[in-house]
Amino acid sequence: MTASSFDGLGLVEPLRRALDIENHLTPTPIQAQTIPLLIERHDLLGIAETGSGKTAAFALPLLQHLSLQRLSRAPGAPHALILAPTRELANQIAERIGAYGKRLPLRSTVIFGGVNQHHQVKALKAGVDILIATPGRLLDLCHQRHIRLDKVSILVLDEADRMLDMGFIHDVRRVVALCPCDRQTLLFSATMPPPIAKLAHDILRDPIRVDIAPAKVAVDRIEQRVFFVEAKEKRALLESLLADRDMDRVLVFSRTKRGADRVCRNLVQAGMAAVALHGNKAQNARVRALDAFRNGKVRILVATDIAARGIDVPNISHVVNYELPNEPESYVHRIGRTARAGKAGIALSFCDHSERPRLQAIERLMRSPVTVGEHRLAVAAPAATHKPPHRHDASASSNRRNRSRHGRFTGHNNPRATLPRAPVSILTRGDLR
Repeated sequence: MTASSFDGLGLVEPLRRALDIENHLTPTPIQAQTIPLLIERHDLLGIAETGSGKTAAFALPLLQHLSLQRLSRAPGAPHALILAPTRELANQIAERIGAYGKRLPLRSTVIFGGVNQHHQVKALKAGVDILIATPGRLLDLCHQRHIRLDKVSILVLDEADRMLDMGFIHDVRRVVALCPCDRQTLLFSATMPPPIAKLAHDILRDPIRVDIAPAKVAVDRIEQRVFFVEAKEKRALLESLLADRDMDRVLVFSRTKRGADRVCRNLVQAGMAAVALHGNKAQNARVRALDAFRNGKVRILVATDIAARGIDVPNISHVVNYELPNEPESYVHRIGRTARAGKAGIALSFCDHSERPRLQAIERLMRSPVTVGEHRLAVAAPAATHKPPHRHDASASSNRRNRSRHGRFTGHNNPRATLPRAPVSILTRGDLR
């Protein structure tokens, strides 16, 4: 199903008015496909990346159903529960729920760990219709009997694969067990690893599946470059690229928390305004870092995958993969940070010798090669590394023929062969016009 406006999706007038105020004029593919299904009260399995518009896709039907039901509130007994993996994503969902439901007689609140529970408990005692929560704090307050889930009629699991990555999958199952069996359940995930597929099978009743392919979305909107670089040269390459002021709002990804801190520290020492965001940061520090980046007080945010999953910051000019992720799907999520609301974006990736298999996995997922970038610090592109590998790749056979008995490459297939060094060559937004 496709729709050119929200008018034909069956939404009530207060919600359509709220969408106009938020300047949401045209539904995204997942919104156009899922909103009518959810209004009809189907269970749903949604495969969609962050940034595809799925928050509105589940929030609008949820708000409509609760507003029409006019259920009475009871302390600590929400009628709808939305589970999110991170505090940032929970806050983002709560903000959207508040914006879309501004004209409806509904009350919502958000709870997460890392902060004192006093204000959260106070809000729950006052009664809420919609609860947005992270699994750990939710179970903690359930055990303290501040929350009971026997009145939940709509259960939403957002970013289920990230909850799996963060070790929350058993907590999620415990939460589901506390909810009534007679409910509408929605599960959204960017990927479908076996544990998430089993979870979906166990908790959804005759679900309808909506699949919005993330790799295609990313390739269509984002210019990508990969720089083959020695690991020890990554710091210098990053600082050199960031000297271009057209990179005015940059999100840099590191695989580890320690790595994010190190990259951020190096950038600050080089005189650049940068902050780090990862799971070891206290909640107030995470909020300050994200606000500073969103408000333009700092130009560079260095983050890990888990911390960045809930980031929704407009006008990110560039994403830099300082280290390639272990999972190719995470690459799609990373670069999608710079192509929000249909805008174009630029993604630059650093790839050292040990990361070449990760790059190959990314290219297989996207079914297209990443263009090789040139820079004076970059090494020559290894033969055929930037092409999606094939079992019978002729270049791979050629490489095998050129191996010496000591296993080293010789001739033109040598990945360390030197080519004439090119001047700095990065993409700016002007190049995309």
